[in-house]
Amino acid sequence: MAAVLSQSEIEALLSEMTAGEGDSPSPAETEGGAGGETQGGQGPRTAGSRVILPLHKRRRALAEQILGRGHGGDAPAPEPYDFRRPDKLSKENLRSLQMLHDTFTNHYSSSLAGYLRSQVEIEVVSMEQLPYDEYIKTISSSLLNILNVQPLGGQAIFEVDFGILFSMMDRLLGGSGAAGHIARDLTDIERVLAENIVQIGLLDLVAAWEPVSPLAFDVASMETSAQFVQIVPGNDTVVLLRFSLAMGEHTGSMSMCIPYLLLKPILARLSTQRWLSSTVKKPSPLHAAGLAQRLRTTKVACVARLGTAQISVADLVKMEVGQTLPMSVGSEADDQSGAGRIGTVDLLIGGQVKFRGRTGLRGKKLAVQIEQIVAAPLELVSHKEAQ
Repeated sequence: MAAVLSQSEIEALLSEMTAGEGDSPSPAETEGGAGGETQGGQGPRTAGSRVILPLHKRRRALAEQILGRGHGGDAPAPEPYDFRRPDKLSKENLRSLQMLHDTFTNHYSSSLAGYLRSQVEIEVVSMEQLPYDEYIKTISSSLLNILNVQPLGGQAIFEVDFGILFSMMDRLLGGSGAAGHIARDLTDIERVLAENIVQIGLLDLVAAWEPVSPLAFDVASMETSAQFVQIVPGNDTVVLLRFSLAMGEHTGSMSMCIPYLLLKPILARLSTQRWLSSTVKKPSPLHAAGLAQRLRTTKVACVARLGTAQISVADLVKMEVGQTLPMSVGSEADDQSGAGRIGTVDLLIGGQVKFRGRTGLRGKKLAVQIEQIVAAPLELVSHKEAQ
């Protein structure tokens, strides 16, 4: 980076240059110099006991002397600049994008963990600016989701590695996630499962971008070959974010490709200070409605308990097929509510009795008819509800 000169250094530089031009040797001194070059030469010339350098070399030496004095005596080292890969985003813009997508990975990890019923960890690995054609060359076997970004009117790419994608789909279909490395086109069922996984991520991406700009991400198409994907010209600069995804023992990668021209209209909003100030705000009604919708669609396990029995370990070891086990239904405190009647079962949610009912048949399936709603234990009731 170029040094900034003070006013006194600038004046000293100009005065030295003016004095240097005035010290040019006369023709007599040039002809009388011993061992000197001709007047049209470019090398050093001698005038008596003095060695006079050409004017451009004197200016360069003086400039290096002044610049070196401002850097502890050492001239600043030149910084390499690749014109093929120009950096169009400032460090502050990149820092804001980093923080924004850290929020996205936290949300997406939680959402996938609940959807796959497995521990999921997602982290931002790297972020760089590079030409679009270089990014496409790095794609081998992945699912490429071309996203329409509104209201910016452009497209981005959300890429998921096939290895971790098939592991997640295997988990959804009841497996352990050990699908192995598969590189082929998706079947109709696999495409639906992949769309669900991607849509969960897009919802979290919208929530992460909301403090900067309200954006909408829609899947325009899904491709398995990079040669059919061209969202911008090959020499256009894009921002590439790479993520690592771990689901239990299975790992993989994802990436997000955002063209610079797509971000250009909102670059002024990608500042760290503005991003932090916009994140501290009250939850909007839409956020509360979204949480309520997720709670309504959350699936919980419901267990029908026919009765309980207490036996010793010795009796448990001696138990055989066909042996009768006496069981008690309900407790003595529940006799008035009918909990101790034969055929009455307790319905447990989260290990707590929530309903009571009677067993029966509905068609050819066993069923339980709810007859009573059990009040929650006092320790589970919040202070506000107790009032």
